[in-house]
Amino acid sequence: MEKEEVKVIDTNDKKEHGENRCPECGASDVTWNEKKQKLVCNYCSTEFEAEQIEGIEKEAKNLVGETRTTGTKDIEENTNDMITLKCGGCGAEVVINTKESTNARCHWCHSILSINSQIDNGAIPDVVLPFKLKKEEAKEKIEQFVEKRKFFANGNFRREFTTKNIMGVYFPYLLVDANGHANFKGTGEHEVRRYTVEHKDKSETKYDVDIYDVERTFDISIDDLTIESNLDRLNKTKKDKTNQVINAIMPFDTENCIKYKGNYLAGYSSEKRDINVKDIEEKVNKELKDVARHAINKEIKFYDRGVKWEKEELDIKGKQWVSAYLPVWLYSYQDSKKTLHYVAVNARTGETMGSIPMNKVKLSILSLLIFILPILLCLILGASTGMTIGFGIFSSIAALIYYASKSSKYMNKEARHTYEKETKHEITNVEKNDQLKQTKKGVSNSSMIGANNKKIEGENIKISKENK
Repeated sequence: MEKEEVKVIDTNDKKEHGENRCPECGASDVTWNEKKQKLVCNYCSTEFEAEQIEGIEKEAKNLVGETRTTGTKDIEENTNDMITLKCGGCGAEVVINTKESTNARCHWCHSILSINSQIDNGAIPDVVLPFKLKKEEAKEKIEQFVEKRKFFANGNFRREFTTKNIMGVYFPYLLVDANGHANFKGTGEHEVRRYTVEHKDKSETKYDVDIYDVERTFDISIDDLTIESNLDRLNKTKKDKTNQVINAIMPFDTENCIKYKGNYLAGYSSEKRDINVKDIEEKVNKELKDVARHAINKEIKFYDRGVKWEKEELDIKGKQWVSAYLPVWLYSYQDSKKTLHYVAVNARTGETMGSIPMNKVKLSILSLLIFILPILLCLILGASTGMTIGFGIFSSIAALIYYASKSSKYMNKEARHTYEKETKHEITNVEKNDQLKQTKKGVSNSSMIGANNKKIEGENIKISKENK
């Protein structure tokens, strides 16, 4: 998409900071009720329907040009996070640290004061997705996740684990909608026949393959590509934090986001956005292309050995950026090596992922036993040297697989949100232009060498403070 003037949608109510009082009784204690899925006055029990955000395009296929909301504007450097509000109930001055929260309770009259309009430090989003799962439900899911992994869990963790300290947290994200036109060209391979060729000392599988020039042209609309917009949370390779498990509990049902109000945050913690659109624009564009690449795979199933795209063009006709708060129930535990392990629950869908500190000595001993026992059995039974060596190789592989599988189950280092498949999208107006180029017989490899139709690029774009 060529650079052009960015259209700005004003989502700022421009309300005064301070109290959000109930129109029925005048109380300021209006909070989100997870059971009723409504804002409720805690004094007179009046219930309030959620407000829908206006001005934002709901259909990505209708987007033309670039649109940004006021909640995604650049964060001003050196903005003071400490904001002082005057309480309308008693006149006291209340300080809110917007780095940690956007509301506070007056220590004199207990009125709740909120940051209502958007400020220049990224603390106020356009939309919010309120909590759906209650704390007790989240505690149960975390306990079930941990219970399945207690056998190899670190001893201190086993003794100290409790869900009493789980927190409800609103994390900041940018939601990106896009309308684009794609053109992919390359080479694809289709298996015609497979057969076995017998040699003197072994048999070998061979393949006859048709090779085609492949082209696909199509329109694609992408809804709510979801990107972490806090620099620390965006880094999923940190050694001292297991951020990848928070990323892995996506997707959220972002189509149910509603207009932001400070009341939704009462009783929960929150982080603020500290990344500007320009800082992650390259990453977003790569991820949009990843979505397009994976979307067109269902149109090239004929090429069962793979496709090697040599030209990939995605022309973005329209793009929309929206800032959002999305809800997570979070358990954290810091081990002796100062690594912060998380177990996270998507507070909308219940999807749960976590990292559990391991007793690696215990796992190593059991893996060693898996390696040694088959060999000992061979020796005891007087098996031949060749059989003993064979069992040794087999037990070595089994021990390594066992160790790796248990480590993966406990640490989940590779856990991630598969945005390339899970992001909502629609492809239309697909045109294909395929030509048989040649047939190869007796090919040894079981799949196409260099096939890239399942690759991802956006995941590999790293954002650091140097980018800012």
